[in-house]
Amino acid sequence: MPLSHSAVMDSTLPTSKRIKTRVVRSRGRLEGWFSGDNELIERYRFETSAKVINNPKVVSFDWLKSQKMDNVRKLLKDQLLKRFLEMKGNIYPDLIRVFYTNLKFEGNNLISHVKGVNMEITHDVWAAVTGLKYVGLRINKGNIGVMEDFNKIQYYKSCLKNSQAQVRTCSVGGLKLDERVLALIVTWILTLRGSNHYVLTEEDIFYFYCIMKKIKINWIHIIKEHMQKSMRLSDYHYPYAILISKFLLYLEVNLEDETSELVKSTQEVNNGSLRKMGFTKINGRWVSKDGDHVGSSSAVVADFDEEDQAADMDIHNEEQPPSNFDAGTSAGHQRDGIPSMSSFERYMVDRLDGFAENQRNLHDLCVTNFQNFDNRFQSMDTHFQTLDEQIEAAQNQIFELQYGKDD
Repeated sequence: MPLSHSAVMDSTLPTSKRIKTRVVRSRGRLEGWFSGDNELIERYRFETSAKVINNPKVVSFDWLKSQKMDNVRKLLKDQLLKRFLEMKGNIYPDLIRVFYTNLKFEGNNLISHVKGVNMEITHDVWAAVTGLKYVGLRINKGNIGVMEDFNKIQYYKSCLKNSQAQVRTCSVGGLKLDERVLALIVTWILTLRGSNHYVLTEEDIFYFYCIMKKIKINWIHIIKEHMQKSMRLSDYHYPYAILISKFLLYLEVNLEDETSELVKSTQEVNNGSLRKMGFTKINGRWVSKDGDHVGSSSAVVADFDEEDQAADMDIHNEEQPPSNFDAGTSAGHQRDGIPSMSSFERYMVDRLDGFAENQRNLHDLCVTNFQNFDNRFQSMDTHFQTLDEQIEAAQNQIFELQYGKDD
């Protein structure tokens, strides 16, 4: 019997609409997904089925090469991100939600259970599916301070087309081309969120800093941290739809008869993306529309074809830095002429950062509380609909008894 508030996904809707459609399947379908575990089925019905899945985006390294953004291309290859950023294929919205419903973190591994398959995603699975390795700097908000040369405001200003501009918020609007493309990749693919891609967090800017300084980042750690955050905060959407779908394929989960969507060309970063960012193409290179022709550092970078070819052949044999390397010494002498701040300026920046963090925490708490209220109302609505069905069934039985008695 279909669930009382089930919704059928319309295959004629565009991908973006279908991914956001809430679908609550039949009892038999849910039992197949969760091996009959009623607790997990209820969690899916009232929590994870309502979560939006982020629409994936894709970056082609051939496109970066064709647009002469060699610096960005080389820096991303140095981070071993090529295969991860270029992943395409079908995504499975229902099973992605099942994956997150069952997801646990055991040591350095991801553990989930989908359609009778115990999914243990080890470092070997990460390497086989994405090419990523569990090495490099494990970044989180609590350890950004270990990089002594990094200061959020100072470095952000060095990324602007006009480094003398007054900074009220760290947004993507005034960034140079390379940094703007990196901002898109970080906020839409690597640590994607459902909204507010315009304002950059301290972590976002720190990612740019490490990428531009060629400091290896442990992206597996970052991705897992972001998965946990999406599960903990109700206003966060479920990320990494393509990645999880690739895990389902690699671990041989039965995908027959499951709803799937193909990642389309409209979800790729392309020339239209750059035009929306405020850049225009002049003499084969992208420059800022406001007339600032120093919008990209790629123009002064040598051609990397031979180096890239070697990296393609040797990427998995590349010697990696230890996971606990000394971040402070890795960039100790790479200030690049960034001016230092006075003690008062540093104090004010720290106070503002603390205020912004408190505001974010308050926002998260408010959203979580409202989501809990919403879930309770949905549960009450479901119970009322169930009562309506039971009343209707009882009325039908009474009618049948009455009709039989008259006969």
